[in-house]
Amino acid sequence: MRSLLPGIALLAVLASLAGCGGGGKGSDLAFVSTRDDDYAIFAMSAGGGGQHRLTKRKVDVSTPQRLFFQIEPAWSSDGTRVAFSSRRAGSFDIYAMNADGTGTEQLTSGKASDNHPTYSPRGDRIAFARDADIWTMNADGSDQRKITGIDADESDPAWSPNGTWIAYARRASGATANELWVMHPDGSDRHALTKLAGEVLQPAWAPNSRRIVFTSKTGNEQFYVLRTIGADGKGLREVVPTQADDFAPSWSPKGDEIAFQEEGVIYTVELGGGDLKKLTSDTTNDSSPTWNPSFGSTAD
Repeated sequence: MRSLLPGIALLAVLASLAGCGGGGKGSDLAFVSTRDDDYAIFAMSAGGGGQHRLTKRKVDVSTPQRLFFQIEPAWSSDGTRVAFSSRRAGSFDIYAMNADGTGTEQLTSGKASDNHPTYSPRGDRIAFARDADIWTMNADGSDQRKITGIDADESDPAWSPNGTWIAYARRASGATANELWVMHPDGSDRHALTKLAGEVLQPAWAPNSRRIVFTSKTGNEQFYVLRTIGADGKGLREVVPTQADDFAPSWSPKGDEIAFQEEGVIYTVELGGGDLKKLTSDTTNDSSPTWNPSFGSTAD
């Protein structure tokens, strides 16, 4: 399998975490890889070096149910914890672990599909998608609250670094297209930022909370492309020309690069027309790079 298409639930948004010893701050980037046959979380430096597996548990991969699909990581702002989605207990649930892969705890349970966790800047709460709604909970899994409404399919929450907004993808009931929306963490002031009349996935914030990068495809486009837009809905731009589908963007802590996945390979691109860097091999099927927010300084 070379790449993970967005039409297959959850598999387009595979992600991961990073680590070093003792639960301290981890590597520069985390990602998901199937290089060991199962979906596991790996980490590496910003230049692609030091690639190593974080999730130690090897699994029987003879059936899809046994792959675990350890995906969709989210760093805490201090880089010491990572939340992620896994179906190791049957359905997809939210887990969290230390940055070195130790101390894994299950935060949600039940028959619902829980995915795409994202930490608040203080690290005390986590937003996540449950089936077609957005929920929040304490970082230990307690006090779970639904914050979105009815008659819409809502997914892919991303908490802004300043704590003010949660960006997410929203498809109205009966609609064929979805758009990028934002709301406050209590669910108030929900409103759309885009009118692309296509598909929007995987928003991620700039470190200064002024812009959002996301995956999208309009009706007349051949490929999924990366775009950015201001938090006020202005200044829509494409990130990088592409001849393939680009997914899972993640903004660097310094604000000068965006990491993303293209055809099973992880790249970074410098904003403003800079270099495109290839970080992983064509042969390892890697996805969902996630920058550790504790590395580098926030751009103004």
